[in-house]
Amino acid sequence: MTTDFRLANEAWEAYYRAQAAIARELTDADIWGGLPTREYAVLYALSTEPEGLRITELGEDVLLTQPGMSRLCARLEARGLVERSDDADDARAFRIRLTPEGTRAQRRVGLAVAQHVTDAMTRALSPEQIETLRDLSVALLAAAPGTAAALQLKNLERTLSR
Repeated sequence: MTTDFRLANEAWEAYYRAQAAIARELTDADIWGGLPTREYAVLYALSTEPEGLRITELGEDVLLTQPGMSRLCARLEARGLVERSDDADDARAFRIRLTPEGTRAQRRVGLAVAQHVTDAMTRALSPEQIETLRDLSVALLAAAPGTAAALQLKNLERTLSR
């Protein structure tokens, strides 16, 4: 039990610190084309949703509160990157979707982000290790309790099936 306890916590610490270091590296990189990372995260979340997402769904995906997500979407809408449309399933709600300009921005920045992530992952890991890391991460997410974890897994699976 002590070995499992220690090993599990050492693995978590290493995983957390590696993720934090790479996330910081990405945030600091000159790859965002003038988009703050949270704004890009919204464009990315919308990139696989042609019908758009509700504000609450976007907030759950990007990990922002509803008021924070509403303000962020208003900024993106003012810049012409997203648009609001009526929600066919709920007359009280609306959906946020990418505009053509938002799609272009997401693809342009997304390519740079993907290249930076590839560089960060491949400088220390073999393709087999990257595959193992992906599979372990999916297993951890799949075993996590709660609706937030289930939503993150659903979003990840959408990404994995591209």
